[in-house]
Amino acid sequence: MPPFQANPLNPNPVHTLLRKHPSLFGVPFVLIIVGASFGLQQFTQTRYDLQDQKVQNVTREQELGLEKSRKKFDIREEYYRLSAAQDDGWDNKRIPRPAGVPEWGVPPTEPPESSGRSSS
Repeated sequence: MPPFQANPLNPNPVHTLLRKHPSLFGVPFVLIIVGASFGLQQFTQTRYDLQDQKVQNVTREQELGLEKSRKKFDIREEYYRLSAAQDDGWDNKRIPRPAGVPEWGVPPTEPPESSGRSSS
């Protein structure tokens, strides 16, 4: 026989109840954890909402660092400006062909005769 008994003389009723029904401790604990998770979700969402309000949409001009008073680019104006500039300082030179290549390039090879045709 052990020197001390495992059962105390006056057991606490809470200890006795928890030994008989351990779920009485587990269920409230799980409910507190789940409730705290939803509560923290609200605080976190508020934090990100405030952070999103600080971020401003940047226009394309601000992104590139351009001034608003700058003249807009128009492709037609550039075309007319470049076509008006006369550059007669160039000559059309022909590049010599590699050795063995005829004047008009390589002649096409004849396609192989198909075996599906009959020659009658």
